[in-house]
Amino acid sequence: MVTEKKNNSSSRRAFETEALPHIDALHRTALRMTKNANDADDLVQEAYIKAYRNWNKFEPGTNCRAWLFRIMTNIFINEYRSKSRSPVAVNVDEIDDSFLYGQLTAGKHTDNPEEELFARILDDDVKKAIDELPTDFRVVIVLSFIEGFSYQEIADIMDLQLGTVKSRLHRGRKLLQMALYEYAVNNGYVKDTMK
Repeated sequence: MVTEKKNNSSSRRAFETEALPHIDALHRTALRMTKNANDADDLVQEAYIKAYRNWNKFEPGTNCRAWLFRIMTNIFINEYRSKSRSPVAVNVDEIDDSFLYGQLTAGKHTDNPEEELFARILDDDVKKAIDELPTDFRVVIVLSFIEGFSYQEIADIMDLQLGTVKSRLHRGRKLLQMALYEYAVNNGYVKDTMK
């Protein structure tokens, strides 16, 4: 009995040390996923409860943050799937893949134009544009651009094929470019070449 209490106590301390530091990142992403503070709180709470119950399945030394995001994303996707049976159809084929990013980085060398864009204009309008993306695209955009996960980590978190993650990021970028073009023109980030 004493050994069992000791194991529970050390397990709890390990959970607190490894998992709790990521609560703000999970909450930030949950807000982007749910678009509602109360739902985000519930989602994070449910994720932490599930993580704590399954802490014995976590492999020490692996990426705890990614493990927690996977739990939370799976809960969200399962809830989303139960509420909505069919995905939103989006046609983004007419948009040039890098038009807005090219305008922002004209004359500059950058390895990551998306980071450049979000570093320069991440405010309420951009957050609103992200929030308005269809869920499948919004989740990968948030995990990539805001949380900084690699494509492979996103694939692992969302239990998707790597190609599906790349496709959703590609289409999500196009949707963001459409949504942010007028914003970028109005704020002087790019010149309106559509006129």
